[in-house]
Amino acid sequence: MKNVTTVFWSALAICALVVGWGSVAPENLETVTTETTTFIANRFGWYYLLIVMVIFLFCVYLTFSKIGHLKLGKKTEKPEFPLPTWFAMLFSAGMGMGLVFWTTSEPIAHAFKNAPEAEVGSDEAIKEALQYSFFHWGVSAWAVYGLVALVLAYFKFHKGYPGLVSATLIPLLGEKSMKGILGKAIDTLAVVATVFGVAATLGFGTAQINQGLSFLFNVPANFTFQLIILTVSTALFIFSAWSGISKGIKYLSNINMVLAVALLVLLFIVGPTQYILNMFTNTLGSYITNFVSMSFNVAPLNEGNRTWINDWTIFYWAWWVSWSPFVGIFIARISRGRTIREFMAGVLLVPSLICFVFFTVFGVSALNLEQYGIATISDYSLETATFAVLQEYPLGVLMSFITIFVIAIFFITSADSATFVLGMLSTSGALNPSGMVKITWGLALSGMAAIIIYFGGTQGLQNMLIIAALPFSIVLLMMGASFFKAARQETAAEKKKTSSKKMSATS
Repeated sequence: MKNVTTVFWSALAICALVVGWGSVAPENLETVTTETTTFIANRFGWYYLLIVMVIFLFCVYLTFSKIGHLKLGKKTEKPEFPLPTWFAMLFSAGMGMGLVFWTTSEPIAHAFKNAPEAEVGSDEAIKEALQYSFFHWGVSAWAVYGLVALVLAYFKFHKGYPGLVSATLIPLLGEKSMKGILGKAIDTLAVVATVFGVAATLGFGTAQINQGLSFLFNVPANFTFQLIILTVSTALFIFSAWSGISKGIKYLSNINMVLAVALLVLLFIVGPTQYILNMFTNTLGSYITNFVSMSFNVAPLNEGNRTWINDWTIFYWAWWVSWSPFVGIFIARISRGRTIREFMAGVLLVPSLICFVFFTVFGVSALNLEQYGIATISDYSLETATFAVLQEYPLGVLMSFITIFVIAIFFITSADSATFVLGMLSTSGALNPSGMVKITWGLALSGMAAIIIYFGGTQGLQNMLIIAALPFSIVLLMMGASFFKAARQETAAEKKKTSSKKMSATS
């Protein structure tokens, strides 16, 4: 394979070691990584809360600052993709099929299993459930993705640097350092985090699809059937990746957005419509009002609340940081030609609002069933809860069919996007990595997922992703500082140039 760098082989070796560990001793992998993630949550919870808030404030500042007029590309360039396609692609990569399941399961978990602060099952717990779901999937998450995407797009399309994480740190740490061992280590960390995240998602997603089909059609829920699902999905996403970003991912993202919205509208109509509208309005107000207090709440004097924060908020913040290389690079690739102001407004607000709508429609429909004793959704697993909710409403079979298609396409687009990003990272930032490189990564990801599913090491792989988030969070902060330094220098030079022209004209 041409242009493959040492980053490719280094990352592949690390991933092989972890997969080998998970295959030979899956319980040991899970135990060691769980203890490590618990240590990180207890000792660095405050740190995650602070850096995510700092990143969010920085993104808001960039939206309204003088830097906001700079374009992620050359001055005359226009956006590569129209707005609807851009939103569909970044949403598919950023949220994926997890949104279909967590929109039901997370509000139910907060309200009826383990509430953040209120008494489980109370009206206050139900209101808190949706508020914290908004918080976990809202602007804080998208700010993390947005910062990485912005910095990469700025240095790649505006400055002409290679599309690598290490290249964005050149203004801060120097070109020599970033082309040496340190730069390669940073890029390898980005690749490893992406591989762990996507392989775990493929394994988890395969199980979700299998459980959904089993719930609906009584098909076997076992490794053989999951392997069939994974094989078919692999063939589809490799073909999509091979066809290129302007075809496969673009078309699939548009199709999936239409199907997801159709499912949303159907459930909104047949579900508790008035209750959904009232809860959306109330929760949006609560989210805005309590955003700052939720962002800094570490519960130092309440062990029970602190455990909940570690299990949910800190977990999510580490998860978004660990996924930011993959999602950020992909969003950067599809955002060429937009101004920083337009980019930030779009990435922070639109996907967050879509998440809020999905969580309200699906979450309230689930909460309504358990609140009034129609069905105990909290008894169902994550994989089957959404289907259990849909079955209780009119057109449940139709909505379940649509859900299966939405999950499958999210599954394919996430893997498709990942193979593209891994191809970029392992070929010195090439905008269009070769088909063979993408196919190699696609097969490697699916192979890892199959091995991990068989040996039961999915949780250990997810824990490894959270562990990788801690060192990458430092890289993320340095990326922001490097971008700010370069952008300030550019705007200062522009201002000086404009002043010189004015002085020449007057003289």
